[in-house]
Amino acid sequence: MIDNHILAPVFIHLFSALLQLIAWRKTVSQRFISVGGSLLGLLLAIRLFDKVHENGILTMNASNWEAPFGIVFVADLLSVTLVLLTSIAGFAVSIFSSTGLNRQRMLYGYFPIFHFLLMGLNGAFLTGDIFNLYVWFEVIIISSFVLMTLGGRKAQLEGAVKYMAMNILASTFFLTGIGILYGITGTLNMADLSVKITQVQNQYLVGITACFFLIGFGIKSAVFPLYYWLPSSYHTPPSAVAATFGGLLTKVGIYAIIRVFSLLFAFDVFTQNLLMGMAVFTVITGAMGALIKTNIRRLFSYLIVCHIGFMIGGIAMFTKIALMGTIFYLIHDIVVKTNMFLIAGVIRQLRGTMDMKSLGGLYAEYPKISLLIALVLFSLVGIPPLSGFWPKIYLFQEAFTQQQYFFVAALMVGSFVTLYVIAKMWSEVFWKDVPKDVEVENKFEPLPLIRKILLILPVGILAAVTLYIGLNAETIVQLVDKISDQLIDTRPYVDAVLGKQN
Repeated sequence: MIDNHILAPVFIHLFSALLQLIAWRKTVSQRFISVGGSLLGLLLAIRLFDKVHENGILTMNASNWEAPFGIVFVADLLSVTLVLLTSIAGFAVSIFSSTGLNRQRMLYGYFPIFHFLLMGLNGAFLTGDIFNLYVWFEVIIISSFVLMTLGGRKAQLEGAVKYMAMNILASTFFLTGIGILYGITGTLNMADLSVKITQVQNQYLVGITACFFLIGFGIKSAVFPLYYWLPSSYHTPPSAVAATFGGLLTKVGIYAIIRVFSLLFAFDVFTQNLLMGMAVFTVITGAMGALIKTNIRRLFSYLIVCHIGFMIGGIAMFTKIALMGTIFYLIHDIVVKTNMFLIAGVIRQLRGTMDMKSLGGLYAEYPKISLLIALVLFSLVGIPPLSGFWPKIYLFQEAFTQQQYFFVAALMVGSFVTLYVIAKMWSEVFWKDVPKDVEVENKFEPLPLIRKILLILPVGILAAVTLYIGLNAETIVQLVDKISDQLIDTRPYVDAVLGKQN
């Protein structure tokens, strides 16, 4: 079904960014435009999600060029779910940014670049053209690089260089894979590719091409052994920026792996074993890195890596149950990881540092805020019946069914290490008293009430979404059940783009 409203979540952020460029020096206006644009984007994402959920896959041919000759945008359940989650996270971050950033960074163009980033994310989720996916990836990389360097501190620039170097390498592999694909099939439309790639006689070349894509997306997803750039860079930018990065950027890589390997490349034994090995080592190395960190944001960065491994393992098994666990965990992870970095920003406002050795006493001084944060921490750990618990059931179930005992062990190690480091963080940051030799720098208390609300409200919004996901798990299970069906049987996707094939 053709629908021209598919690109509404993309255009709203484009127009928001352009309006903010016009109001370059007017930071108050930029804040209102940002929050208003993000809210409107969220409403449009909800509308698009509802249409796809009710009517099935929607398509739109750019400039009215019929597929596969023109660029096509496709809204299936997976893509609109991720657009909706991006809009929720973007709305929360825009509220936090309105008071959590200093004016100097706003004057450097934070808000327009932030909306260009959200535009790139939504475009990447909705495109049905493999080269257009690369273009959206470049929009994301350029925007995120600018956001990472805003302020120009040495640590930021050092992290940005590592981030940019690895992402340029990823883009090189991605673009090389696209070139080979076009050379052997003569098309860039992903639905058309799924038909023609099976007709290629030299399947060894197809396998090599798949490796190029896997390396490119693996770097962007931060999987072992390509993850080192993430813990070195995500702790350097402001908390609002880190929240966007931690919640969304690596998930674009996960989405790309799911999309490309479900549509284009067959899951042979070699690919499955390779992905499973990467998943196990990603979980273990991420968990080991988290064990030794005392800086909250560095700790969260390694937990991102660890939990990426959960999703890669689910993709490697590539059955209905495994994909249900993977997509459910992806939904949970976007919301929780975004919120964790916002929480880190709140803690910095309350104490002036994110070093756990210098923190303490937050529960005694701010019990209500602490309990709200505890809800998010419990969700991250996977305490039943919260959102992190349910997807692990599917992952464990399928891992035992396929006798993937190394992955079972990795899941257990990752889960227990997450529990340990979060319990340690709670003890250090909230329960223990502030060390006597530490001078507390409380930036939160002098703030006006409205600014306090704007700092805590985004954490509350995302915590409410997390609570909804956990307590309404049956609804989410029904959603991921439909998504996994579409990923395993791609004929409806192909038919929606190319028309029904004989």
